Amino acid sequence: MTRVKGGTVTRRRHKKVLASTKGFKGLRSKLYRWAESAHAKAGQNSYIGRKQRKRDMRRLWITRINAGCRDQGVNYSRLTYGLLKAKVIVDRKHLSDLAINNPEIFRKVVDMAKAELK
Repeated sequence: MTRVKGGTVTRRRHKKVLASTKGFKGLRSKLYRWAESAHAKAGQNSYIGRKQRKRDMRRLWITRINAGCRDQGVNYSRLTYGLLKAKVIVDRKHLSDLAINNPEIFRKVVDMAKAELK
């Protein structure tokens, strides 16, 4: 059986991994063996980070809504319960945007929720 050399294919694969680890520190960007493990770990972390970003944004929205509605004399949980009873369907992202950019409209939404709580 003839011997098959894989030099060009291997070099191409190595160059691809080394290019993806370009900004890494130390030997993790220079040597293929180290770069390969760093590249795999970076891929795992980016996958995890894409899931965590969604959680983090939701937490941020809730924090902003809570800060905005506490100025109106009601806390976040009472606000959401009041909006549920009033059958007002607004997601947290848009409520947070209202609390930051349009406080007068947010105040009206809070007043609608307060009216349902009484």
